[in-house]
Amino acid sequence: MRLPSLNTLIPSQLSNTIVDLRAQIAQTSQEAVTGRHADLTRHLNGRMGEANLSQKAISDIGMEKSIVQLGQTRLDLVQSSLSHIQDVTGGLGVRLQAAIGLVDNYAIGLAAADAKAALSQVFSALNVRHGERFLFSGDATATPPLQDPETLLTDLRTIAASSTDATSFNAAVSNYFDDPLGPWHRGVYSGSANVSDRDAVIATDPALSQLISGLAVLALASPGEGVTVVQSNPGVLGQAASVLQSAEISLTQLRSDRGVIQENSVLALENLDAEESILTQAFNALTGRDQYEAASHLRELEANLEASYLLTSRLANLSLLNFLR
Repeated sequence: MRLPSLNTLIPSQLSNTIVDLRAQIAQTSQEAVTGRHADLTRHLNGRMGEANLSQKAISDIGMEKSIVQLGQTRLDLVQSSLSHIQDVTGGLGVRLQAAIGLVDNYAIGLAAADAKAALSQVFSALNVRHGERFLFSGDATATPPLQDPETLLTDLRTIAASSTDATSFNAAVSNYFDDPLGPWHRGVYSGSANVSDRDAVIATDPALSQLISGLAVLALASPGEGVTVVQSNPGVLGQAASVLQSAEISLTQLRSDRGVIQENSVLALENLDAEESILTQAFNALTGRDQYEAASHLRELEANLEASYLLTSRLANLSLLNFLR
């Protein structure tokens, strides 16, 4: 039996050592960067299930935080739209009431013109979207909730033309906005009546419908409209003023309700952050690797690898003549 020579055996062993050192260096480099053991199964020694459960819990909290943050963003946009609506319509009811009391037709005309302009801004504000999602359309998030306000005004002009007095006009307008199967809910509003997101607001919310109703009726009293039953009838204008004042209160309440939801979401996010921190600390205690220790071990391995390369080089050049020298 022929035994391997020393010149063959030693380089072979060194080659295996070098391969092993390079593998250890790659693993230790990863641990020095991540601060976590690369081979968790070996490190945990039977506690891998506990680590997996901790990691899943952390991942679940991350997803839940994303959902809460997404809801916060949408609520911020909704509140911004409602705030803008309140800014452009606030005080119109009081102005109209004062103008009616003074029988000031000029002031009534100015209020009516402002109402017509505000109506367009309200429609625009309610068509706000987050990404491709319209926020006031209920579950029909791909559809803008409201189109041109002129459609609404045309419907009310038709109602006015067929009304004989203030009572019949006011009753017809109320039915127009209140009937869930009527033209306001099924014609002017293009969104869905269904709302899966309990925190969402739709354009047909009573507070918004009430506000739009008052604005639209008052807009028909603006100069050039020529809607007699509105312009010459204090009973219609008085009702519009009352509706606008009531809508302002309802809109404030609507914003307040959404403010409570926003505050609760902030608290929920803080609780999730605290829970995530606790779970992360526990997971790091299970899987963590001291980065300074890993860096020190890495330097040692690199020194050993360099020595192995040097020894391999010397063995490759070894000969009897070099040995005798």
